[in-house]
Amino acid sequence: MTRAPESVHSIAAATLGDLPDDRLELFRVRLDRWWTDLWHGLRGVYSPAATEEVAKRLVVLAATAYRERDPELHRLDLERILQPDWFQCEQMLGYAAYTERFAGDLDGVRKKIPYLEELGVTYLHLMPLLLPRDGDNDGGYAVADYRRVRPDLGSVADLRELASALRRSGISLCLDLVLNHVAREHEWAVLARQGSEKHRAYFHLFPDRREPDAYEQTLPEVFPDFAPGSFTWDDEVGAWVWTTFNAWQWDLNWANPDVLAEFADIMLFLANLGVEVLRLDAIAFLWKRLGTTCQNEPEVHHLTQALRAVMRIACPATVFKAEAIVSPRDLMQYLGQGSHHGKVSDLAYHNALMVQVWSMLAAKDVRLAAHTLGSLPPSPTTSAWITYVRCHDDIGWAVDDRDAAAVGLSGPAHRAFLSDWYTGDFAGSPARGLTFQHNPATGDRRVSGTTASLIGLEAALEQAHAPSALTRRDPADPAPDTADVRAALARVRLVHAIVLGWGGVPVIWSGDELGQPNDPHWADEPGHADDNRWAHRPRLDRELAHARHDPGTVPGAVFESLAHLAAVRCGLPHLHAAVPTQVLPVADPGVLGTVRRHPLGALVALYNVTDTWRAWPAEWVADEGVDDPYDAIGAHRVQPGEDGNLWLPPYAAWWLVQHP
Repeated sequence: MTRAPESVHSIAAATLGDLPDDRLELFRVRLDRWWTDLWHGLRGVYSPAATEEVAKRLVVLAATAYRERDPELHRLDLERILQPDWFQCEQMLGYAAYTERFAGDLDGVRKKIPYLEELGVTYLHLMPLLLPRDGDNDGGYAVADYRRVRPDLGSVADLRELASALRRSGISLCLDLVLNHVAREHEWAVLARQGSEKHRAYFHLFPDRREPDAYEQTLPEVFPDFAPGSFTWDDEVGAWVWTTFNAWQWDLNWANPDVLAEFADIMLFLANLGVEVLRLDAIAFLWKRLGTTCQNEPEVHHLTQALRAVMRIACPATVFKAEAIVSPRDLMQYLGQGSHHGKVSDLAYHNALMVQVWSMLAAKDVRLAAHTLGSLPPSPTTSAWITYVRCHDDIGWAVDDRDAAAVGLSGPAHRAFLSDWYTGDFAGSPARGLTFQHNPATGDRRVSGTTASLIGLEAALEQAHAPSALTRRDPADPAPDTADVRAALARVRLVHAIVLGWGGVPVIWSGDELGQPNDPHWADEPGHADDNRWAHRPRLDRELAHARHDPGTVPGAVFESLAHLAAVRCGLPHLHAAVPTQVLPVADPGVLGTVRRHPLGALVALYNVTDTWRAWPAEWVADEGVDDPYDAIGAHRVQPGEDGNLWLPPYAAWWLVQHP
């Protein structure tokens, strides 16, 4: 089936009403183009009869959203159809923040657009801002209403206005859409507790422990410290409720097509507000299957394909980003493999890269990273990675035991080393991270911390015996000129150069552009005391931000460094996401080498993760066609030594292209 049946077109036409002929024809063409993806996605989950019924429901929803879509957004749809690689371009730079901690409210974010423009931002991810439950709400991920904004942040009208203002400045707005669960206070859960059979079927409810106990045999615990187990008894609903994350976050039953239709409608609503990227939160958990971890099941990708087809029909300017923090071997499925190639999420988090960046820095050895990253299959050329040094979440050491063994390491021992290093428990470590969710049964110890605190900048400033450049009253004071401070600043530049040089959409977490440390008062805020991830979610320090234009200060040095990397990146078409990053053989265990082979020529990136000078064979760079290497970051030629090697200073980051 390559085109939508006429019966489906008739349903769509009845919904579209008396739109102009050109608008009707455009919808008809899109429906034909994406019908097959929609149909096959649904058939991977539902019976033939259910597929036909659900497909028609989804087409009506798409037609309704298309009819109501703002003319400015229709124009954006056309622009994106003509430039489908917009999110892959080398000009992309992301910034992520909690609205209230970055700017107070949505109007405050609008006023800070010039700040984002200074940094070079073209993509803004505002953390959960849809109405959550009162009290503890997992940082906003326990949503009580997907169609309302938190009152303290503004209104839906404010959100629409912000999206429009960002769009006029060339910045795409990304919002979270929590798919796996809703808050216990969400209307669906309230109706389920009141006895609505329709809404009881939205959730996984069990009358006794027989089935939950069977599932628990293979289910990992997400929050073993404060939310052990995956099921919660609820007196009002009279059943055990599946609650993967917290007792007040009820998992949804995606085997029920009503749930799919509800979320399609929500997605279209958000897209029509001007949201250009939907971050599909906890997507790996959607499908439940006995005897498995209930993560990464095939139905997840069928469902995503169907939802993406609906969005392409109604509002193709909006793309999907998969929040799938899974093992490297499972990760590529979220960008599409096999029959789903290029048909599911357009963007996905490169969690493996983030983990390996921190691993290389602690171990001063790139061999595990080179093996792990070099073993990943190629991603679809129509997709892009979200690359990042860190995010709002803790860092889990997703090091595959097989990858570790391939380079002579023990997976458990290396993960323990990383936890020790980044919490400062390993001798010689300058890190100031915090242990998050220690699971004695598995030995798993995740880590919280800002980039400045994990990388040793906070410790270096403490040891300088001067008022901390990160917390002192006058951030305009010069940064202490010590070897440790200089080295820490170089490491900050290095890790950001790696993620900006990988292609895709690099994202900076709010505060990292100023070198902010952990918030020492993170536990003082109501509801935060049991979750030390709030240590690395500090409010943007206004004094530090005011000092960002003085490169002699710490915030100025960090801000200037990151803005410079972003500006250089914009001039390198080699960093378009359609060009894959390939890991080069390891010439020196302290240097990671990659190449991006673009039709205009190669870009060879070299990263020294150690505090000593390291060599790389100039011949290897010349073999890639870069026989007169020019470091685009430093804007200088790189000459080999008498021994035929290129010598990298400590913590150097080079993006080498042929001298212009």
